[in-house]
Amino acid sequence: MLASPLRKVVAATGVVIIIVIVWFALQYFPVGGSGRESLVTVHTGDSMSTIAGELHQSGILSSPFAFRVDSFLQGAPLVVPGTYEIPQGASFSSIRSILSGGPNVPQVNVTPGLTIHEIAITVAGQVGNTFADSFLTDATQAATSSTYHPNGSLEGLIGPGLYLITPSETPAQLLAAMQAGFTTEAETAGLSPSTSLQGLNAYQLLVAASIVEKEGYYPKNMPDVARVIFNRLAHSMPLQMDSTVLYALGRDGGTVTPAMLTTPTPYNTYLHLGLTPTPICVVSPQALSAILHAPVGTWLYFVLVDKSGDMAFSTTYAQQLANEALAARRGV
Repeated sequence: MLASPLRKVVAATGVVIIIVIVWFALQYFPVGGSGRESLVTVHTGDSMSTIAGELHQSGILSSPFAFRVDSFLQGAPLVVPGTYEIPQGASFSSIRSILSGGPNVPQVNVTPGLTIHEIAITVAGQVGNTFADSFLTDATQAATSSTYHPNGSLEGLIGPGLYLITPSETPAQLLAAMQAGFTTEAETAGLSPSTSLQGLNAYQLLVAASIVEKEGYYPKNMPDVARVIFNRLAHSMPLQMDSTVLYALGRDGGTVTPAMLTTPTPYNTYLHLGLTPTPICVVSPQALSAILHAPVGTWLYFVLVDKSGDMAFSTTYAQQLANEALAARRGV
């Protein structure tokens, strides 16, 4: 027979083991079962330890340590970066199953330069045409209540960013989130519905910023492109921006032909003086900053002169022709 002290040690050890097993079982199968859904985003390079920590922070599991132990014993799932919707209090096996299945929350990445129709196409690819059609309808209706008093469209009044579409989200709610994104972006840049600058109201400044976005393309070019726009408007010169012509034709980039330049649309800034009726794309913080803080200069022309994205700016047409010849010699 075991000595009394030894029996006590064995008994105590057995109790500890039972407690650990019960504790682990409660972590594996939480009391009460699954609760409300929570979102967890997995980034490229995240370790299982990091993911377990995020699951804990989101209330999905109580013990990151227990989950890591279970993943070690059962085999850690291969987790693709993205956003996952997982019920709080889900069992470890359910969590592993969801993570193994890949991101289950559709997302729309709104990047500067996109049009609202291009955004809708992305939305359709994620959640279907019906949702996307409602999104566009809601955008038209929402334009009437915008404090920027847009010309019948929310073009340019959507903020860049990554937007998640949860199962319960409506097209109107997604649109509202995108509008809120723009409001935050505009406030950060110093643009409000009451802003006026160089004879332009807030909406006109936004229109100009959208043209800067497409024409400057690289942030390093945007301030000087903004100055060219202001100077041309001040001289009552047509803007003659290819991006505006392409916008009316539903095109994004590419060669502008002579026939396109003579196409009579309200967005053809070769045929019409002034700005376009609406913005032509989502604007970046850099484009907004460029139009609100354009540098002093007399430039009226610009052209891309090398494949790294550098532009040359000039005041006279003769200088512009020389820069165009330089671009041609460089194969731009």
